[in-house]
Amino acid sequence: MGKALVTLVNPNLVHPPITPYALDILTTSLEMDGFDVEVVDLTFHRDAWRDVLREYFVGREPLLVGVTVRNTDTIYAQQQRVFLSDHKAIIDEIKALTSAPVVAGGVGFSSMPFALTDFFDIPFGVKGPGENTIVRLADALLTGQSPESVPGLLLNRGGGRVDRVPQVVAQRGKPVFTPLNTVTKYTRRSGEAYKVDNLQYYRGGGLGNILTKNGCAYSCAHCVEPDAKGTHFTRRSVEAVVDEMELLCGQGVYDLHTTDSEFNLAIAHSKAVLREVIRRREDPASSLRNLRLWIYAQPTPFDEELLELLVQAGCAGINLAPDHVSEDLLDDWKVTGRGRRYYSFDDVRRIVELTKRHDLPVMVEVLLGMPGETLETITEAVRETLALDVTVAGYSLGIRAFPYSPLGIQLAQQCDGRQTLPGLQSDTATEPIVLKPRAQCENIVEYERQFVFDAHGRFRPVYYLSPLLPEDPATLASPNGRWERTVQLLWDLVPESEYHRVMLPTLPGLTEDDNNYADNPFLLKLIQLGYTGAFWSHWPRRHEIMQGAA
Repeated sequence: MGKALVTLVNPNLVHPPITPYALDILTTSLEMDGFDVEVVDLTFHRDAWRDVLREYFVGREPLLVGVTVRNTDTIYAQQQRVFLSDHKAIIDEIKALTSAPVVAGGVGFSSMPFALTDFFDIPFGVKGPGENTIVRLADALLTGQSPESVPGLLLNRGGGRVDRVPQVVAQRGKPVFTPLNTVTKYTRRSGEAYKVDNLQYYRGGGLGNILTKNGCAYSCAHCVEPDAKGTHFTRRSVEAVVDEMELLCGQGVYDLHTTDSEFNLAIAHSKAVLREVIRRREDPASSLRNLRLWIYAQPTPFDEELLELLVQAGCAGINLAPDHVSEDLLDDWKVTGRGRRYYSFDDVRRIVELTKRHDLPVMVEVLLGMPGETLETITEAVRETLALDVTVAGYSLGIRAFPYSPLGIQLAQQCDGRQTLPGLQSDTATEPIVLKPRAQCENIVEYERQFVFDAHGRFRPVYYLSPLLPEDPATLASPNGRWERTVQLLWDLVPESEYHRVMLPTLPGLTEDDNNYADNPFLLKLIQLGYTGAFWSHWPRRHEIMQGAA
């Protein structure tokens, strides 16, 4: 028996299932501190989650209940599905079944943590990595200390007011307390009751996951990760990372996808991880000989040595994120923390050529619709990326605006609480979207709420699509215009002979293809048929696979 029981709940009801890595991380740190930890995973019980919760809490009274919120919504402009109502219903049921306080966290939660602490009506929240924070909170509750003693913890004061406990800073400006555990190997399990079942997720979702470092020091305009995960790279111990990979492979989880913001940033550390994988793979008995590694990568830094190490370590594919080809657009978009561009499209061409030497599958992802996007820049982006000899070229149209992404902050400043901006859009908007900068809001909850709720409390996630695109005036003037002409334009720009290797935004009736992850019919069928690995790697054969399964 440990000091007390902490219950962790996964409320994600979206399929294909994605391993709730955060709960393995939290479990590891809590168990190291002497707590008993149980995981109630609702993902595989999405039609009976109430029954699962009621059965679990009969006879159990945990000290604390933690809930992870991985996604607030799809962040896909053509299918603006919000998950927060499901999460709130689950949290409300938990509160009805136990008197234990609830704390929420996760990367989706961290994109608007003050507003969601208020919306879920829970006493505590954690923004960013929180493995040490939840341990400190559990210890405080157990020993009768005030939660006010937990650095960085969000406290719900009621009445729409949520505060954050200040960090304790040493004389040289560094925090005395860090929320991250960077040294320990996270315990990954399969087949154990009331723990995350990594093998079940692999069989049900086709991928496992691995984190080599946390945070991001870059400042890309559309991205929430530096704010949600930390604005510098926190590197994990190389040995701990590779121990974890070997543990997962030993359980039969062979396809591992990195969950870093991008694997190749902080490239020296990335290479060190790969060298340790390669060293261990020399042992004939090592489970890492079965590893198939999938990575997210930026176009730089990326050299020939990194590619050689990836191949030797068992890399199965690279998801490369050039995001666009237009130099003018990228200048104000893909930048370091100091505002400098860090790659050009020539870097993308160079990497693709390098990967062809090893027949390594590559997907390039392009984000269309940012400020300044025009018919000419979209045409250029499609032409140049289709010219790349890659497995898949994926195109998204429209950018989700979040409270702390540079784009979201800029849009709020430009609206200035007085006027809407051309390009602000939400499918559920019933009136013009007028954002207020933080300084004009009564509190931080009000500032964050406006990015996902309208003034009447209805869900209204905010998106941005460039008004310079060739849409009709009625669409541009409407707060819920759909930019349908641009979607059709993208399909027209792609020759039919290339359809097999492109992912394009879709609208009802336009195509049978659907490239959104949430409850994707093709991806669900892939999993049913036993395919593993990154979704995109099977995309060019989708029609053949679906016909064979008929």
